[in-house]
Amino acid sequence: MALTPPERVWWKRLGRQERLWLGVSLVFIVALFSTMPLWHLLARQNTPHLAYRVSPERFSQLTNDFIARYQVGEEAGIPIVRPPEGDVYLLAMQFQWMPILELTKGKTYRLHVSSVDVNHGFSLQPVNMNFQIVPGYDYVLILTPSEAGEYTIVCNEYCGLAHHQMTGKILVKE
Repeated sequence: MALTPPERVWWKRLGRQERLWLGVSLVFIVALFSTMPLWHLLARQNTPHLAYRVSPERFSQLTNDFIARYQVGEEAGIPIVRPPEGDVYLLAMQFQWMPILELTKGKTYRLHVSSVDVNHGFSLQPVNMNFQIVPGYDYVLILTPSEAGEYTIVCNEYCGLAHHQMTGKILVKE
């Protein structure tokens, strides 16, 4: 008893309903594809930032100098800094953010963020700002806090066994 292959239908013309659904799908795909660049340009969804090449050693030195200059306290071994308006530095390393930043509401800061070891994710909560932090790059985010309070920084890129404990703080004062 031999099996007979099924009838091949790939060379037959599409039916009316198949043509209709292919046409509707094509129009939908073109519409979505064309709105992507428009959304990018017009919706202002992208946070302005700059990125520069920097060695992890150099960024670590810049951060340590920043901490030495503006440190006002310490919390659980992590320095707390109160910088003036301008450049501030935040260093990511397994499994902590350093330092704790104490910023003033309404002032504009250039937040320099980098990693010294592996990829990290910078997620500022509850604002929900998210950035990928890669070693060897200094990411500069323009930040003007509009509300006082305590903001949590979470690493949202798996960076090792203690990843779940990697949190930091930004304190915004009146």
